[in-house]
Amino acid sequence: MKGNTTLSGERFVFKVKLNIQIGKRLGGVFSKKAEKKDEIIPEIEEILITSDFGVEFTQQIISELEKRVGAYEREEVLAVLREILKERISLASRAPQPAQDSRMTVHLVFGVNGTGKTTSIGKLAFRLKKEKRRVLIAAADTFRDAAIEQLSEWARRADVPVIRQGQGADPGAVVYDAIDAAYSRKVNDLIVDTAGRLHNKERLMEELKKISKILDKKAPGETQNRLLVLDATTGQNAIEQARQFNEYTGVDGIILTKLDSSAKGGVACTVSGMLGVPILWAGTGEKIEDLVSFNIDEYIDILLS
Repeated sequence: MKGNTTLSGERFVFKVKLNIQIGKRLGGVFSKKAEKKDEIIPEIEEILITSDFGVEFTQQIISELEKRVGAYEREEVLAVLREILKERISLASRAPQPAQDSRMTVHLVFGVNGTGKTTSIGKLAFRLKKEKRRVLIAAADTFRDAAIEQLSEWARRADVPVIRQGQGADPGAVVYDAIDAAYSRKVNDLIVDTAGRLHNKERLMEELKKISKILDKKAPGETQNRLLVLDATTGQNAIEQARQFNEYTGVDGIILTKLDSSAKGGVACTVSGMLGVPILWAGTGEKIEDLVSFNIDEYIDILLS
């Protein structure tokens, strides 16, 4: 994927609640001195499923674990488990690459209401501007009450301009105007907010397709970055959302929010492992600077430490 950069020297950091829920539970399996496969495997399987890895992905992991493990001892099992997870979600460790030319990147941001989409856009705009990029936001979620005002407030915090119309306006018209403004202002990154929920799923997806067509027509040759915002605390619901959006519109990357809350941790591995979609950023708090580049290797190490 093109068009993104990472802050130099940044480390992926989130609060320790995930480590407490998974790492210590895995450690507890071996504290019982169990050494037989039929004692250890069922417990690991239960821990993964209840940590939001999902039944299907967990079964894949367990099957591979049984093939590779010789002695069922703590260090070997955890080493093999870490190896399997990193292999299956290697795509997620792909670092975002900066654009190689002067083309504009259009970040089309979508996700159901309540996932943290609006705040994530504000945080992303803040990050990009901090990296000395010229940023513009298009307020194309014209359906939800107060969506435009909320987005405008986050844009104000990030010190980034917004192209907006009134509530109920045609989202396509907002995007149309935003592209013109982006070119006239020589913008590096145009971030497009979209409706999180319409009357039904099909209408939502059709609206996204309509916006994509406008981008193709008005900004041909520019990099399009389709970003899905997922709430890590919703577990398997987040995975199903990712599956549906990927099927209907395609997803280039994921912003995973609320990792500072009660997330169990496995959802990040499952989304990437099952769908092959990289998690690019993680929301770790409520402040505008609380959006970090997602490092899957460090994430897995924390889960299994």
